[in-house]
Amino acid sequence: MPDSTLATNGTFDDRKDAGEQLGRALVNYRGKNVLVLAIPRGGVEVGFEVARTLDADFSLVVVRKLPFPYNPEAGFGAIAEDGSTIIIERATYGVPRDTLERTIEFQQEEIERRIQVLRKGQPLPELKGRTVILVDDGIAMGSTMRAAIKLCKNQKAGRIVVAVPVTGESVAREIGALIDEMVVLEKPPFFRAVAQVYRNWYDVSDREVLEMMETWRSETRASG
Repeated sequence: MPDSTLATNGTFDDRKDAGEQLGRALVNYRGKNVLVLAIPRGGVEVGFEVARTLDADFSLVVVRKLPFPYNPEAGFGAIAEDGSTIIIERATYGVPRDTLERTIEFQQEEIERRIQVLRKGQPLPELKGRTVILVDDGIAMGSTMRAAIKLCKNQKAGRIVVAVPVTGESVAREIGALIDEMVVLEKPPFFRAVAQVYRNWYDVSDREVLEMMETWRSETRASG
């Protein structure tokens, strides 16, 4: 599938800057009734700026990594809010089944919490037949994005685009093969972590997501 890489200076000031640049890279979708779905929490400000630039609909799709209890930075897959699940089988070798099941159950509870808190309990917008642009602040291993793609396919989206500021070359190829278009601003030759291309990197809080979503609703009311 098409895979666009648009080189920047290699570093983004912050997620707002990355979102503005990503929006410009997606300008062909402006005014075409697309739906931008951001993966919270880190992807929300990036998605916000993309949706703003494209004059698109905007919402959140809740997906969670399935982390190892003893090493939360690593994981064995991801799960989306509709139950779409990606499991990396080789990563589960030697891990007790009940440990995996407890992790999945815990993340399902966190997904429900985030839907209630961050999306005010509202359902996902209708995806059937629509062009959906999935946005995050970057892709590391890719499990969460794969789960989001699986959700979009289950909901029969018409066209699926993944747009991120940064990922590695191999992950971009693998995810690009699953969708209609992949747009990446940076693929560092020595990619270690999403944070490496951001000058200002920090964990995003629920409060910040809620403030951005309220700003989005206010702007939408004002323009409508």
